Amino acid sequence: MAPAPMTGMDHGNPQMQGGSAPPDARDPNAYSGGYTLSTGPHLISSEHQLRLGDEDSTGFVLADRLEAWRGDGQTTGAYDLLARYGGDFNRLVVKGEGEFASGKLETSRTEALWSRAVATFWDGQVGLRHDTGPGPGRNWLALGAAGLAPYWFEVDVAAYVGEGGRSALRLAGEYELLLTQKLILQPRMELAAYGKSDPANGIGKGVSTASAGIRLRYEIDRQLAPYVGVEWTGRFGETADLARAEGLRTRDTRVVAGLRLWF
Repeated sequence: MAPAPMTGMDHGNPQMQGGSAPPDARDPNAYSGGYTLSTGPHLISSEHQLRLGDEDSTGFVLADRLEAWRGDGQTTGAYDLLARYGGDFNRLVVKGEGEFASGKLETSRTEALWSRAVATFWDGQVGLRHDTGPGPGRNWLALGAAGLAPYWFEVDVAAYVGEGGRSALRLAGEYELLLTQKLILQPRMELAAYGKSDPANGIGKGVSTASAGIRLRYEIDRQLAPYVGVEWTGRFGETADLARAEGLRTRDTRVVAGLRLWF
């Protein structure tokens, strides 16, 4: 039996499948309450209104350590501050660290840095540093990096070039171990070395000072956390010799109490 002939399609007069919409068909704009891209109170203007998080600048101030301890018949304290303002890639960073006794600032280190994201979890930093101590203040050009190393170690390393051919190196690292969601154990260490002696400020050539401590804090909330801890500090090489000549200790272990906060 011969197959039936195929009916050809008229491509010259295409029509929508099903024909015209019925008179009572729903308005396609009714789902938006009558609003469209070209009419209505929510019309997008010619100005750029939508913004992503990396387009804004934000800032915060962190007091990682505000602590005090008792020794040699007097109360001594220390601070470690960090302020940051900028975007995801470029920001201004200010760091401050120092010790005070009997209401008087004894030593301090203050840095103003431009920080630029150079890799995942890492920033390169360049700027200026100013030190105060028992002798004249010192100024430095700073170049370093700060970020998160594998296994969640926070690392801050920097090299410095100062007046009169001076040079210095600083390395700091810490780790946060969450015992609970609010109870956190924080080991921390710091080391400083200098390329040239500075007897007026009690600093010798080579590895100068090192400290290692552990602090246990309780976060009342993320922005406020009291803590207690133990810290060991030591002077080495020529710095230790200068300290002995002044009748100062070259090794010290102290129990500290303090507050960590940010805003």
